[in-house]
Amino acid sequence: MSVLEKFNLKDKIAIITGGAGLLGVQHAQAIAEAGGLPILVDIDKDKLNKISQENSQCSFQTYCCDITNKLELERLLTWIEQKFSRLDILINNAAINPKVEITNSLEYSRLESYSLEHYEKEINVGLTAAFLCTQVFGSYMSKSGSGGVVLNISSDLGLIGPNQSLYEVEGREDDLQPVKPVTYSIIKHGLIGLTRYTATYWADKGVRCNALAPGGVENGQNENFLNRIKELIPMGRMAEQDEYKAAVIFLVSDASSYMNGAVLSVDGGRTCW
Repeated sequence: MSVLEKFNLKDKIAIITGGAGLLGVQHAQAIAEAGGLPILVDIDKDKLNKISQENSQCSFQTYCCDITNKLELERLLTWIEQKFSRLDILINNAAINPKVEITNSLEYSRLESYSLEHYEKEINVGLTAAFLCTQVFGSYMSKSGSGGVVLNISSDLGLIGPNQSLYEVEGREDDLQPVKPVTYSIIKHGLIGLTRYTATYWADKGVRCNALAPGGVENGQNENFLNRIKELIPMGRMAEQDEYKAAVIFLVSDASSYMNGAVLSVDGGRTCW
């Protein structure tokens, strides 16, 4: 097999959780461009319909379900078995990314006042759901006889702690400053732990598992934030929306056939400092 052929995903079926999100769509486009069939899974039916309309030129499938509900995941697996008779790739991409809002309300931000309700909701979607999807779909791939690939989407903040000075507001007392919430770090670090566990658990069944640790994507953030974060990145900029597509194809294709339990950092060099 030639080098280029190793990147070919022809006839591969891929589940992408959080498929209606910013990067979920990019992952799906990448898989379709490589010849695979992406199934975008999300709880937001309206967003899924909109994505299908906007990407009519791509071979997409969409499925609306709550990935924190194991019964719904099992129904999705039954649908895939009946429709495609195979599953090759799982991308655990879903997350609630809490934006750091500069408001007087600190419940979405500071550790001292972060509500248990928000904590549990974000952990449930970002980490527990990844476990459930791995349990349901990874188990299926491990018994299929042909193996498969699990890719967990972590973050550069799964490798380092957040620099809270990025969110500072001039003139505000230290204990009233907005910060990146604790849940984001827990989830993104946790996904790396899940990656290494899964990689060793089903290696003998032909199921590989790796993690992608992307940096932030420029997407309408305020100018102060952009100027500050660019100072923390050796390349001097955030990522564009499509700059992780090639890395995703590498990680879910035979091009990375001997890569297992690894974390690929694609962050403009931020974690080098």
